[in-house]
Amino acid sequence: MNHARIGRVLEKMRAAGLPQMIVTDPLSIRYLTGADIFPGERMLALLLREDGAHTFFVNILFPEPACGLPVVRFSDTDDGPALIAEKLIDGCPVGVDKTWQARFLLRLMELRPGEYRNGSECIDWVRAVKDEEEREKMRVSSAVNDACMAEFVAALHPGATEKELEEEFIRIYAKHGCEGVSFTPIVGFGKNAADPHHGNDGTKLEKGMCVLLDVGGIYDGYCSDMTRTFFTAEPTDEERKVYELVKAANEAAKAIIRPGVKLCDIDAAARNVIASAGYGDQFTHRLGHFIGLEDHEYGDVSANFDRPVEEGMCFSIEPGVYLEGKFGVRIEDLVIVTKDGCEVLNHYPKQLTVLDLWK
Repeated sequence: MNHARIGRVLEKMRAAGLPQMIVTDPLSIRYLTGADIFPGERMLALLLREDGAHTFFVNILFPEPACGLPVVRFSDTDDGPALIAEKLIDGCPVGVDKTWQARFLLRLMELRPGEYRNGSECIDWVRAVKDEEEREKMRVSSAVNDACMAEFVAALHPGATEKELEEEFIRIYAKHGCEGVSFTPIVGFGKNAADPHHGNDGTKLEKGMCVLLDVGGIYDGYCSDMTRTFFTAEPTDEERKVYELVKAANEAAKAIIRPGVKLCDIDAAARNVIASAGYGDQFTHRLGHFIGLEDHEYGDVSANFDRPVEEGMCFSIEPGVYLEGKFGVRIEDLVIVTKDGCEVLNHYPKQLTVLDLWK
């Protein structure tokens, strides 16, 4: 059990007026207890109470966690929510995280009527601020991603399809010791790069196409994420202009990051660079997302979040410009907020690169 992390969640609960909360996200439970259980359709729950009377509810099909918490075991034929109801503080609101299946929550509400609230932010904002152990894991995971990116570029060859390269990239991650990929690698050739979340297909790499690679692996439980865009022939004037514009937007956003700066203002710093050049409508997504145990954790670097950043927060900076039917450019780095700025986790080069694949 990580007492420091649980203590930070309890502080958030007190501030929100929640004397008790049910945590059901398996990754949040692992974050707090060290127990690595993915229950599928079965109930898994950690009840946190302000008085310290926490309880962990685990099906008997899974090993009993040695986490220093009282554990209630139950079988598939038991009424799991009824067991939770017995441990709740009467007459007090209950926080519930956003991942709990409705069939369990509705049953609990039936057994124990009262006030239920979405308590997800009590743990989401704690997970958003990485402790030193997590920061080091993010550094290592990103260093592995840098090394993998070099091999991905080396694997590019004339006639390769996006789908073939996706499969090769997954093998390369495994070779580097990754437990899996943060997400399916995105490989966008030419006009496919203008689709920010392109699904890899049989498109073959031809000379003159741009190549957008958005990739990440899971190393020691923590996700990496990086995007680089390359050219396979001397870029056109517009391609060069857009590339340098996106790179400038990436740098402008990172330059203002420090504790106290609002997430929305970081987004605006990059967006204003692109909009001032006439491509504002072609930057179609948020500037970034939080990352850690999951590739997309709660929190956006976007106009929707006016929250000031804190030291230890880790998120992506990924401006892009997408010209439908032509090409797209995205350049993405991960950063950790420091006391007076930010630490960039990705070190794979960002200068405009022309790959000479047709030697």
